[in-house]
Amino acid sequence: MRPCSRAVLVAVLTALITLGWITPSRADTNPTVTIGDLKAAHGTYQGVLTFRAKQVMQVDAKSVTATVDGKPVPITVQGTSHLQRTALLVIDTSGSMGSNGMQTVRQATAVYLKEVPSDVKVGVLRFASSPALVLQPTTNRSAVQKAVDGLTAGGNTALYGAVQKAAQVLGTAGDRSIVLLSDGADTESKRPARDLAAVTAALKSQGIRVDVVRFKNRDKGAERALALFAAAGGGSDVLANDTAGVAGAFRSSAQALSSQSQFTLRPALFLAGRHQLIIRATVAGRPFVVSQQATFGALPPSSAALSATARPEPTPSPASPAASTAAPSWALWGGGALLAIGVFLFTYILVTPSRHSQRERRIATIQSYLEAASRQGKKVQERGPSATREAFVAFGERVMSKRGSTARTMQLIQRADLPLRAGEWLVLRVLAVVLAAGAGVLLLGDAPLVGVLLGSVVGFALPTGFLRFKASRRAAAFEKQLPQLLTLVATSLRSGFGLPQALEGVTRDAAEPAAKELSRALAQVRIGSDIADALDEVSARMGTESLHMAVMAINIQRQVGGNLAETLDTTAHTLREREGLRGQVAALSAEGRLSAAILIALPICLFLYMMFVNYDYIALLWTTGIGVVMLIGTCVLMVIGIIWMRKTVQIEV
Repeated sequence: MRPCSRAVLVAVLTALITLGWITPSRADTNPTVTIGDLKAAHGTYQGVLTFRAKQVMQVDAKSVTATVDGKPVPITVQGTSHLQRTALLVIDTSGSMGSNGMQTVRQATAVYLKEVPSDVKVGVLRFASSPALVLQPTTNRSAVQKAVDGLTAGGNTALYGAVQKAAQVLGTAGDRSIVLLSDGADTESKRPARDLAAVTAALKSQGIRVDVVRFKNRDKGAERALALFAAAGGGSDVLANDTAGVAGAFRSSAQALSSQSQFTLRPALFLAGRHQLIIRATVAGRPFVVSQQATFGALPPSSAALSATARPEPTPSPASPAASTAAPSWALWGGGALLAIGVFLFTYILVTPSRHSQRERRIATIQSYLEAASRQGKKVQERGPSATREAFVAFGERVMSKRGSTARTMQLIQRADLPLRAGEWLVLRVLAVVLAAGAGVLLLGDAPLVGVLLGSVVGFALPTGFLRFKASRRAAAFEKQLPQLLTLVATSLRSGFGLPQALEGVTRDAAEPAAKELSRALAQVRIGSDIADALDEVSARMGTESLHMAVMAINIQRQVGGNLAETLDTTAHTLREREGLRGQVAALSAEGRLSAAILIALPICLFLYMMFVNYDYIALLWTTGIGVVMLIGTCVLMVIGIIWMRKTVQIEV
């Protein structure tokens, strides 16, 4: 043979191998059968049989039989026309691939797209130092080829992150497969053993088939990891050293999609738990048997395809259930840092002693001479204040002094009997926002910005809600004590005591919060205040109209004369009747208030429940644009509904 003719023949054979018309002998020639995508549907169980051989194969539908735990079960086999099938090309574009490796990938992709069935959606994901989805799965073959043609080599190898992201892209619906081409081990993982276990477990639990192509890759660590990926889903693991080998491996993966058949099991009884499933049939004139431990019924069906010729190596379970969908490391570190800073500062503010102003010291000195006040608290202990803490508090004082709502806030703090200054309250609110934002990042790791936003809103509103609740509860307790206190004062007046002496005697035996508030009023009287003015300040501080009515009665009696004891008895009787009417109104409106509470709590509890049982579904609210709009609209409507229902069931007495 002439040299030129020999050269032409070699060139033609090389072209035929490259285009996939001749399958190289180095591809996997051992036919295997796998079961995948096993799930319950309307009282039946459906799955997919996948055949791997050198040519396209279809099962003989009349020869198929099945048994579950040794008992025959009716089975039918049909085509894949109603089956949703998705494939993802996961391509290594690290610097070691080079321009020649990228050219090999482009030619192998052309072979794959020519063989893959037209109904299969194909996507492209590349990985170097980090994974990136280049093209969402689509049936547009030219778009897939164009996406692959645009890939260039450069960077390190984030193998585990790429497979993890591919599993997230494919989801859990239908038959899913990955064609993974890599030429090296992972170089980006900070915890290789843990990440390998997590990714392998995700592939197995989601039933994703992985066809691995090791391009000139003889690294022992990478070889073990890629073998685990292939075994987890019943895929193939092929070593290819040249363009022909890669093209043959891609062609074999595409032919496997053309050799699929969907089957339906119709058991007489409902199956639950794990059972031994065995399917026997004939394909291309040769019998086959495939056996698998399958999960049926209420438990999530394991779609992991187990090969009839090999079983995967046991792999350790991931460190946490969410390991396969772990949040970005910067989000977790940022959230943890915010949470740690917030906890530290919060503890620092509470533990470090407070510095008392000169006014507070003077009032404490006066109260120390009162017998009632001496039983209610300890003397102020002089301890050196912390310079750092006081710097924060001083800054808070300056900010609060410029706000018009500071007086109202301090009134609520006094009503709630919290030992806080305005600056301390501001610092605590800032810390609450930091803590809640950090917790939001940790809980919503895949959407850290949404976590920061929601956490900040919760941290901003929670301290105010707590302050108002504590203040209103203490004011209600004071108002409930008032009729009995007025009756005791009236009795003391009839015994010959004056009003200050009568109040002091009642305060001595009264319970909290009346004892402390009246003691403060008596302390003001002792330094020269009028008793009516002191009681009126108590009324304003506690926000109670009942005491204001009693003070008005005292002022009227002092101006026009009369029996003060009888006036106070009448006032106490009026307050008791008012309290009784308020109780009747509360009983009659209980049903409406309970309905309002249920309607408010129902969507919130359902949201939290869905976070645990179906996170992927609820995560659409903050991972998609329309979801964010819906979430914001829902929050606005919830606020409007809460205000509306509150006004509806609130009845003033």
